[in-house]
Amino acid sequence: MDVVKLCSEMVKIKTENPPGDTRDCAEFVGDYLESIGIPVSYTYGPDGRTNVYSRDQTGDLLLLGHMDVVPAIPDGWDHPPYSGFVDETYVHGRGSADMKGGCAALLSALSAVQDKGLDVPVSVALVCDEEGGGRYGTRQLLAEKIIKPCDCLIAEPTPAHAPCIGQKGVFRFTVNFTGDPGHSSLYPQFGTSAIMQASEFLGWVSTLHEREYPLSEQMEEVIAHSCAVAQEIYGGDFSSVFRRIAYNPGIIEGGERENIVAQRCSLVMDMRLPWGVSRSEIEKEISEHLPKTAAFRIKTAADASMTEPDSFLVKTVCSCIGDAYGINCRPMAQWAASDARALRLAGFRAVEYGPGELKTMHAVNERVRIDQLNTAAGIYTAVMEKYGERK
Repeated sequence: MDVVKLCSEMVKIKTENPPGDTRDCAEFVGDYLESIGIPVSYTYGPDGRTNVYSRDQTGDLLLLGHMDVVPAIPDGWDHPPYSGFVDETYVHGRGSADMKGGCAALLSALSAVQDKGLDVPVSVALVCDEEGGGRYGTRQLLAEKIIKPCDCLIAEPTPAHAPCIGQKGVFRFTVNFTGDPGHSSLYPQFGTSAIMQASEFLGWVSTLHEREYPLSEQMEEVIAHSCAVAQEIYGGDFSSVFRRIAYNPGIIEGGERENIVAQRCSLVMDMRLPWGVSRSEIEKEISEHLPKTAAFRIKTAADASMTEPDSFLVKTVCSCIGDAYGINCRPMAQWAASDARALRLAGFRAVEYGPGELKTMHAVNERVRIDQLNTAAGIYTAVMEKYGERK
């Protein structure tokens, strides 16, 4: 089965998260791997959340992908989101870019290596729940020690000429503000509004985006290149996206009635932390700027991470991309999070590289170019061969 057919067939298998059921897709992948001579095992979580992985996990290189996708509403699509429709240029459908196209390219590359009879030190795992935070996917495989620290190539969609070697940190938290209620006609002379407490806190949070943090010379080079690549794809100035704290007050709820000084207000916040500042620093500052009556709870916290640009993994991936496209390939960082964060925290060196039309990820008419699928499969094959030569 060629990479285009693999991608199309995987897109046809609905794996929306929520609810996160990947059983059918995991069985499809497992059957394919077994058919090319790679024995597999599975883990099973709630609501059908299933991971599939090669039984041999002793390789120097782990190939990783996720099978779950974000939900798709059929309205507005040129082709039904789970049709896996193929034309001369694209495979269409939810997950074609993020990231069943990358998974298909990994599987195709493994088949090519098996056909050549090469002995390469490579393992593979396709997981569930990446779109839900990874609790039942990569994090479960780590917790059960099924996968162990090594080099890891993740088939997440990236720019065709630039693998991703780092992500900004994530700091998600909730704050419950408590005011002193009273009649609205007496405020602000009397009473304390929980809503105004939240508003004042958000005013301070907005000042965090004004800061820039010092970077090493090597890190500065990676960030400068990342800004240039992102600007070429999306337009606009990405300097502050990479160098500064991003913040989003995603949910805010409060108040009882318009004529009562608000006693309750809750806030759910998502921050993305750049290199040069730690989550512990931000946590301390937040605590100092909250009222004593506020309840502050951290949901997720991780510092920005980076795989060493001069590591064998990064150099090998860049070399193989450069050979495929006839360019001098340089790595970039990204502003969003992925399973790479948890893997680096566990001691892995992780690089993301994969096919997909980036502007269509999570969007109506998601798609992946067929030429990118074929090129990615060839690059993955070349990377595995270089690891085989290093044995």
